Amino acid sequence: MALKLLQLGGRAVRRSFSQRSAPFIADKLQEEGMNEMCLVVDENDRVLGHANKRECHLVKPNGDIPLHRAFSVFIFNSNNEMLLQKRSASKVTFPGYVSNACCSHPLHEFREETVETNASGVKMAAGRRLEYELGIPRIHTQPASLHYLTRIHYKSVGDGTWGEHEIDYILVLHKDLPIVPNANEVSDVYYVGQNELPAFLDTLDAPLTPWFASILKSEKLHHWWNNLHRLDSVVEHDKIHKL
Repeated sequence: MALKLLQLGGRAVRRSFSQRSAPFIADKLQEEGMNEMCLVVDENDRVLGHANKRECHLVKPNGDIPLHRAFSVFIFNSNNEMLLQKRSASKVTFPGYVSNACCSHPLHEFREETVETNASGVKMAAGRRLEYELGIPRIHTQPASLHYLTRIHYKSVGDGTWGEHEIDYILVLHKDLPIVPNANEVSDVYYVGQNELPAFLDTLDAPLTPWFASILKSEKLHHWWNNLHRLDSVVEHDKIHKL
């Protein structure tokens, strides 16, 4: 198996959750991140307002979670191997889960990340987050390098306290990149080839994030993977796929 693996030191975080009160978050950096302001949207991706990340990920007693804008970046190197990450044990949502290269949100407090033309705001947010999580310098993640393919609408109640409900912009970055992961965000990273992916997933001792699992199940990932050298042919900007 043509697999490259970078081991990083992770640390377990003990947490105590209560459905009726604001959950305790043991990690200071992750707690600070909960104050970031996400863009709340309707099912057509129209911005309705904003709310902090805590509000946007807490599952209400009736199962509701505010729908908000997000992005998922899929990175492929020059050998067409895909980069996966294992989320750190410090993460509030889905700690220790394996996912695609980077997933996060454009933020209300950064005006440039609210610009919708050509998804430029989402791309700016992706560049910011790729630098923070994976140490990729912004020179490598300029908007022209990020291919916006389509949007995914999905929901997961997670552990019943923290969940996700997002319209997720799918971005593809196809190039070799320097990677220096932030251990507070990422515990492991892996490059894996398309034919090797099923066997690799069978070896994992961790679950997949719900958005990544849903995209895999839908076969959309392999459709994009098969068209890395002609990504314009798989663009669906007018669609929001509900998974």
